Amino acid sequence: MGSIGSRQGMLFFDFYYQRRRCREYTKLDDTPANRKRMQQVLNKVAAEITLGTFDYPRYFPNSKLAAQFASASSSAPGGKFGAGPLFRDFAATWRTEKGVEWRASYRATVDSILNTHLLPRFGEQPIAGIDREALLCFRAELRGDESNPDDMHAPATVNRIMGILRQIFDEASVRHSFPNPCSRIKRLKNPKQDIEPFTLEQVRLILAKVRADYRDYLTVRFFTGMRSGEAHGLKWKYVDFQRRQILVRETFSQNRTEYTKTDGSQREIDMSQPTFDALTRMRPAKPDPEAYVFHTREGGPIDNKNFTDRVWYPLLRHLDLKRRRPYQMRHTCATLWLAAGENPEWIARQLGHSTTEMLFRVYSRFVPNLTRRDGSAFERLLAAEGVGSPAAPTLPTGEAVHA
Repeated sequence: MGSIGSRQGMLFFDFYYQRRRCREYTKLDDTPANRKRMQQVLNKVAAEITLGTFDYPRYFPNSKLAAQFASASSSAPGGKFGAGPLFRDFAATWRTEKGVEWRASYRATVDSILNTHLLPRFGEQPIAGIDREALLCFRAELRGDESNPDDMHAPATVNRIMGILRQIFDEASVRHSFPNPCSRIKRLKNPKQDIEPFTLEQVRLILAKVRADYRDYLTVRFFTGMRSGEAHGLKWKYVDFQRRQILVRETFSQNRTEYTKTDGSQREIDMSQPTFDALTRMRPAKPDPEAYVFHTREGGPIDNKNFTDRVWYPLLRHLDLKRRRPYQMRHTCATLWLAAGENPEWIARQLGHSTTEMLFRVYSRFVPNLTRRDGSAFERLLAAEGVGSPAAPTLPTGEAVHA
């Protein structure tokens, strides 16, 4: 809710109270010890402002602002629109009503944001008394100070937290008839991250050097563009060998299998020859339709963190390749399809995008032409390069094997 500033070598408090910016100067030298002492005081001030019990004259009796705040400091903010319910009470109602619409993983994300950020800050305040200035101050504190990078949050994280706050105020402002303080607060600009796909030669090297029980798994990941959760949640009932298609219907994340990320993610992926061969080798004689295609020794789905830390990153280090998240396999597949000249609309459907907009935005520099309409060009590229799956390895048993 505020910060410690320095002017001419002397420290001062800088915070917001009752919609006013307050600066209270001290005669303390700007030293680490004094900053620590003042930060402790500022934390108490922030807590009392949040609880509505802050007494300005008690903290700053000689301040010119003390008299102005004397009568208002002991009452909770309500504003001309009335106090209404406390933020925590309305947030609980909103969470209950909206939660039925969300996937379990998103419910967990919302709960984490509420409990970690929003309720500690606004929980005891009347929701109609929280104004735009308080939200802007909150957003600035989330972003943090560049002088202390360890305490900073990335723009994407700040936007995610503020997005939940916006949803709550969108509903509360309608139900309790007060101006929405979030209405003109913009999202922070999120710097564009360049994708880092592997080259086809690097893909061949990775498939040649990865341990045998993960070779078919990586083949499917590299040549289908499936997300980690989609691959880990794949069951045999969703592999159609007759039509040579993988049906993306479920995803595995946060230790549960559930509906895919969006409706658009529900799709059918055409199998290239290496993908078809890999899944054919892995297919049990009598596959259980409910069994996971990629699984641990106990039959459960692969844990992404375990795979990443114990197989993926060590493999990249061994091959002297730049450290990249497994998600770059999805980008690799998209860029290989584009390099082969496949039609962008076909590629977008394979990736689960409803339009080609994201495809052109993310992969614009990899688009050579718009001439192809199916997967045949990609097949020819793989055949020409001699890319296929090596001799039949053992069934992948996930991270538990030889771990």
